[in-house]
Amino acid sequence: MKDGVAQILVVEDEADIAELIGLHLGHMGHAHEHVADGLEALAAARDGEHDLIILDLNLPRMDGLDITRTLRAEGIHTPILMLTSRTGEIDRVLGLELGADDYLTKPFSVRELMARVKAQLRRAALTVTASAPAPQVAALAAQDLRIDPARRTVHRGDALLDLTAREFDLLAFFARHPGRVYSRAQLLDHVWGAGYEGYEHTVNSHINRLRRKIEPDPQRPRYVQTVWGVGYRFGEG
Repeated sequence: MKDGVAQILVVEDEADIAELIGLHLGHMGHAHEHVADGLEALAAARDGEHDLIILDLNLPRMDGLDITRTLRAEGIHTPILMLTSRTGEIDRVLGLELGADDYLTKPFSVRELMARVKAQLRRAALTVTASAPAPQVAALAAQDLRIDPARRTVHRGDALLDLTAREFDLLAFFARHPGRVYSRAQLLDHVWGAGYEGYEHTVNSHINRLRRKIEPDPQRPRYVQTVWGVGYRFGEG
């Protein structure tokens, strides 16, 4: 993002929806690029020049799930806000499991979409700290994890772990409150913020992804532990 202006890639094959999104992004003061084809979208996303991707699920030649899977496999972590007209929860959860940061189901409220855009851009801005002097914020140590809030990095032993912005926020929140049990609704409130009520399955998806990255054995988690019927807690040792 330069001078407060975000460059947003809008991937949508319905021209009227793409035009509506572009109009409101312009009202927010952001620039956007529009593509309507899956393969063209993948090529555009690979250039690394975008601050956010608004990605339709149903696209010609390559769908949104395959685009998300490919980008994440290539180490491209541009935030993805997925749009879907599919009603089955499995498609939305799969998108989150593959690495999408959020989703909205069509038909959607433009006001809600713009609120989600703002939230993703704010969160992405927090990751742009590597070139700036790091503020003096105490690092967090948990078992063999080392969490640096200033640089937003996580190490397990000597290995640097590759977390998305949301995964980092979720892990850091847990690490600051070891042993305390949080419900999914409480985690949504503390980590995602206002506007995410009712999206508890998003918490499950992010915790599953986080476990795959930080746990030596994700099937027997040492760090992010399930408290059945209640929620999750961070293991104290």
